[in-house]
Amino acid sequence: MPPHYIQITALGSYAPSKVVSNDELSKIVETSDEWIHSHTGIKERHIAPDEQKTSDIAYKAIKDLLHHNHIKANQIDGIVCATATPDYPGFPSVACMIAEHFGITGPALDVSAGCTGFIYALEVARSMILSGSMKNALVLGAEKLSSVIDWKDRNTCVLFGDGAGCAFLEPSEEPGFMDTFLKAEAAGTKALTITADTHTITMEGRAVYAFAVRTILQTIETLADRNGLTIDEIDWIVPHQANMRIIAACAKRYNIPEEKFYMNIERYANTSAASIPLALAEMDRKGLLKKGQKIIMVGFGAGLTYGGTLVTWTH
Repeated sequence: MPPHYIQITALGSYAPSKVVSNDELSKIVETSDEWIHSHTGIKERHIAPDEQKTSDIAYKAIKDLLHHNHIKANQIDGIVCATATPDYPGFPSVACMIAEHFGITGPALDVSAGCTGFIYALEVARSMILSGSMKNALVLGAEKLSSVIDWKDRNTCVLFGDGAGCAFLEPSEEPGFMDTFLKAEAAGTKALTITADTHTITMEGRAVYAFAVRTILQTIETLADRNGLTIDEIDWIVPHQANMRIIAACAKRYNIPEEKFYMNIERYANTSAASIPLALAEMDRKGLLKKGQKIIMVGFGAGLTYGGTLVTWTH
């Protein structure tokens, strides 16, 4: 019979070795380290070389997960990958490329939901395991955003970086995933998009800022209320790493202790669908994730999509 519960049992991550600082960007566009950091919280970002594709970045994150958790590739039954930057237009998908790399013959599919992609991918994988379509699943968030950046646009080129993170989902005898909340506001599609003609990111900063602050609160409150929890009972909130000011505004406006939000945007910038798993993997390596903790992951971004997942950490 299909399992009743699903949990995250392993995490992995990877960021390209090349690091580009704010000072280096100030030589390309009219900006400064002080301006970028004060407005976004970003100090540097990882940038992949031209020849490295999104599937290559994802591959290294998976290798990291396998190595640190003593898991073999043949134990993986299926792959769900969230990305806005696939290797090529159309197929094969990043998930299919990864499946070929590792010789995985189970389901492999990409999910496109912008910066909320990892949250959507978690729910797709969880549902497929519960339905019996997969025995377990590797869920990826992988992006090469440097390939869709207009490096002459100082409003966007300072914001983004490359990287990948992944989580291994397995059946459990105790609750891991508790609840998921997924939404979209399609009327805001043009506020954040990759344009078809230039294939570069365009963004209406003020509109996205207002949307993010509002939807972060809505997501947190919905997941807490539906599960009979107060904010004090939530141990960690792991948000999409878009802008430090967004998180600070949300925390202040709604009296959520800022220290509950785990942030690493200073070193990675906005890595879209990769940002939440990158943060989770870092937290795991630092020993911050403890058995029994209640954790809310919150995503928001292009689409406009938003949503979150409430989990109890089980190991």
